[in-house]
Amino acid sequence: MTVAKGLRDEPRWATLVGLVKDLAFLDGGSDDAFTLASGRNSRWFFDMKPVMMHPEAGRIVGELMNLRIDEIGCDFVGGLELGAVPLAALVVATDYQSVRRGFMVRKSAKGRGGRKTNNPPGVEGTSIAGGGDVVILEDVTTTGGSAIQAVKRIEQETPCKVVAVISILDREEGGKEAFEAAGIAFESLLVRSDITG
Repeated sequence: MTVAKGLRDEPRWATLVGLVKDLAFLDGGSDDAFTLASGRNSRWFFDMKPVMMHPEAGRIVGELMNLRIDEIGCDFVGGLELGAVPLAALVVATDYQSVRRGFMVRKSAKGRGGRKTNNPPGVEGTSIAGGGDVVILEDVTTTGGSAIQAVKRIEQETPCKVVAVISILDREEGGKEAFEAAGIAFESLLVRSDITG
């Protein structure tokens, strides 16, 4: 289970489950109903963008992420476009202590992101050129491949250390095991079975 101990006891957690069911979840009824970004087929589809763009759901996601990040500790949050961009913004906006900053990693560098920040090409937002601890964010985790790619880029191209990956939802389809094999701490706010029963 990738949900941190005690997180389900948070009053906002049950509200988030309901909002994700209402805003993000489709049950196609058969195992090949949807083709996912990973290329796999699935009965279940989760689109977290409506969750992140909803005032109540977005605030809860940001606050619960910050609750976990406060315990883990980091200087920066970010991840691969597109899902991690609004997620990083939510986390930064609901960090009421204003201690962390956000960034995004483009899937392919445009070559102009580091002019002011000295970040490597394709890493945009706050400057992470001076190093620090990073939590990589992900909206939905299936295999973990995208987040592992972001971890590798950050650790190879900057002086930063990735201390964890946190996802809104773990589809329970091998992501946890992939992160374990790569030696990366991983957790999520929700798992698929929280939504599908």
